[in-house]
This record gives sequence, C-alpha cells and structure tokens, in this order.
Amino acid sequence: MTRLWPRGLATQIIVLTLAALVVSQALTFLISLDQYTKKFDAGAKAEFISRASSVTRLMESLSPQLREQALHASEGSYLRYWLTDSEPMEPNDWRLQALARLSLPLDSSVDPSGTLGWAGSANPQLPSANHVVTANADGSWMTPKPYMWMMPQPAKVLQFSGSEGYGLSTQLNDGRWLNAVYYQHDKGGLWTSGSLVSLGLTALMLALISIFIASRIARPLRNLASAAEALGRGQNLPPLLEEGPEEIKRTAQSFNKMQDRLHRFVEDRTKMLAAISHDLRTPLTSLRLRAEFVNDEETQRKMIATIDELQSMTEAAISFAQGESVREETRNIDLEALVGSICDDQSDLGYPVTHVEGVKMKYLCRPDSLRRAIRNLIENAVRYGGEAKVSLRSTSSTVDIVVEDRGPGIPDDMVEKVFAPFVRLETSRSRETGGSGLGLSIVRAVSRQHGGDISLSNTETGMQAIISLPREGNVNATPVRKERTWRLKKAKRTAQSADLPE
Repeated sequence: MTRLWPRGLATQIIVLTLAALVVSQALTFLISLDQYTKKFDAGAKAEFISRASSVTRLMESLSPQLREQALHASEGSYLRYWLTDSEPMEPNDWRLQALARLSLPLDSSVDPSGTLGWAGSANPQLPSANHVVTANADGSWMTPKPYMWMMPQPAKVLQFSGSEGYGLSTQLNDGRWLNAVYYQHDKGGLWTSGSLVSLGLTALMLALISIFIASRIARPLRNLASAAEALGRGQNLPPLLEEGPEEIKRTAQSFNKMQDRLHRFVEDRTKMLAAISHDLRTPLTSLRLRAEFVNDEETQRKMIATIDELQSMTEAAISFAQGESVREETRNIDLEALVGSICDDQSDLGYPVTHVEGVKMKYLCRPDSLRRAIRNLIENAVRYGGEAKVSLRSTSSTVDIVVEDRGPGIPDDMVEKVFAPFVRLETSRSRETGGSGLGLSIVRAVSRQHGGDISLSNTETGMQAIISLPREGNVNATPVRKERTWRLKKAKRTAQSADLPE
C-alpha cells in the first residue's frame, strides 16, 4: 500500500483534493438519493392518478361502443386501462391480472405500427409474476387523498411490484369498473451525463488549482533540500530565493542566515588557526638563534631537533588552515580518470601503486581537495604497507574509493584516534618516517565536506581505507570491464614525505 501512495508533495495534494471531491460527491449522492426517490415516486403517483381521473371523465362522456377504442389510444408501454364488470377484490389477483395486461402487445390507434415510438417501447421490460406477488404480499387497497382524486365516484389504489408501480380501480356511472396500472420501468438517477460533465469540470479546476498551490510549496522546498545537501557537502551557494507562502519564505530566510553564519564561523576559525601558526614562526626563529650559542653540542642538537619539529608542525598547521580557507568551486569530473591520474603520478615516482579500473562516472566534487585526500592515503599505504592498490566501486548509496595495502594494520583501539590532528602511531617524531600527523585529519575533513566519510579496517592481507562519497553527486555511471595495472618504473625513490601515518 505504501508503494502506491505518491511520494511527491504536489501529487499528494492533487490526489487528496480529488479524493475529497469524490467522497463529498458520494455523500451528497447518498443523502439526496432517498429524497430524490421519494419525490420521484410522489410525482409519478400524482401523475398516474391525474391521468386516471382524465380517462375516467373521458369514459363518462363516451358511449360504451367508443370506450374500448379510447382506452387503447390512451395506453403506453407501461400504462394499461381495461374495463371489468365486477369490483376487484383480491389485491394479488388484481396485480397478476394487471401484469397480464402489461404483457399484451400494445394496440395504439395513434401509432398502430409502433415505428414512431409515441406509445412507448414495443418490448417493455416487466417484472416477474413471483416478484409482483411477493413484493406487496401484505399490501391492500387504499383510498387516495381527496386532493389527488377529486372525482365524485370513489376510487381505490394499491402499490404494484413493490414501490415501482401503482394500480387504480374506480366504478363508472354504468356500473362497470375502470382499471388502470402503471409500472415505473426507469426512475432515472442523479448521475446523468450532465452531472458527470459538471463533476469532471469541477475535478479539473480543483486539479489545476492544486497544481498551482503545490508548485508554490514544493518548488521552494525542493530548492531548500538541494541547498541543504550542497551546504552539507561544503559547496558555496548563492542565497536561496525567498519566495512562496509566508512559512516557506521564512524558512528560506532562516536557511540563508544559517548558511552565512556557518561560513563566517569556518572563516574565522581558519583565519585564527593561520594567524596563530604564522605568529609562532617569530619565537621559533628566536629560539633557533639562541640555540646556536649553547656550548654543549649534545644539548644544542636536541634543542635544534625540537625546534625543527615545532617548525614542521607549524608549517603543517599553516598548510592545513590555508587548505581549509580556500573555497574551491565544485564541478563535474571523471572520477575514474582522477583516481587514475593520481596513481600514474605516484607510479612515475617509482612507488608500487596499482590501479584497478572499475566504473567510469561523472561526479560533482571539488577535485583539488579530493585529489589531495586520495594522494595522502596512497602515500600512507606505500610508506607503511609497502604498496597500494586503488580501485573505484559503486554501491546502491555510495561511490567508494578503496586504497588497500599489505601492511601490519593498526590496533582496533586506535582506529578513531588516528583521525585527530597531530596524532601518529610512529613515535620517532621524525618527518621522514612519521609525517606531521595531519594527513588523516585532512582526508576526513575532505570526505565529510563532500557529504561522505572515511573508514579504516584491518583485513587478512593488510589495511583497507575507504572514502565513501554519496551517490547524489553521481551524474552518469558506465561500467568498464577492462582492467589495467601500472608497471612500476625502476627509479631511485626520492624522499617524499607523507602527511599522515596509519
């Protein structure tokens, strides 16, 4: 049932509006049907008695030789007149006699052939004898109201075939009895072609109005959802248009204020970090000069090593702050080509990097920051795992960049701690062997700015790092069966410092 329910706001409003229209019309129909039936029956009964009164006057004015012919001329498909010598007594016997009269072929002197249709249908649809008897088994003769039967001679009426017809019997001045029966073949209905056309036009007008109202609500909400998703991925967006109903307009205004505050907060934080890191350069330079005057060579060496470490951490912090403050524009790129080019660069430097081609796709991202994050993972895998195997895979909800190595891995209790800034598992504090400890922090920051995240896990063969990006940025994906592996060039490995340890 949930699958059949529309998910779009505009469609839901239209469906609910039309459903409300149908339900209201159905209730109106049910309420009006009973009144309509009663009024129709009352009108048909009054018309039948009125016509019977007219025929009675006609019979009183005609000679006995002309009465039969006049009665035949007055009959219709569902209306019969006949004369009897005695008063009808048993109601059910009279009803069966009336049904037999209705079943006889219509003999009209006005339209003898029946081709003109003046007398009604040539093949009337009549009830069965059993229905006629059982429908009014307890019904007896009744006296019509004085305002309905205003003739001097008395008359009596009864219901015929339930409430679908009426019978009447009255005595003429010559002692004979005039009998009349009327059967309501079709009472009509409220649902006529005109009412259906009116209902269709009303539904069309309500649908158009619903589409207009829903679009004024749904369009700003879709824009708000897209802007919130883009903001969560770190994209720089222009302010939302503040349009639509008052509640939607206020929501857009609040979102614009929130976006401006977040940008100011991030900008102030990165400026502060950059300023602190920059201001540390002066006292570090002063400490280095003072260390030159220390006479003890061993103490001097340790002091200079400590100052160099502080200097490298300061430079790394400045670099990190500058990278955070740079507002790179997002654009569509070939993500597979980006990963392949990074592997090509590392392979050209002589590093054992293997790239397994997977899925070619267009992806909306900030390519420079994403390139930096992937390169950090590859250098980390080469440094501590001996080699790196890079692949791109697509799942139902994410696009994963997988970097695998054959290293010893990391302890489970350190999986989350290594993402903190300046945290390293390598304890020598040497830039050549351990880096600055900001690499994984940068990778996580870049991943989360794109709306994704990074995860580390130990495997049977080493370590696996996965950058998971949301599929919302995926524009087009095409599977590729070809697989290629870079050949490692035999070149002297240069001193390439990685930004992070495992």
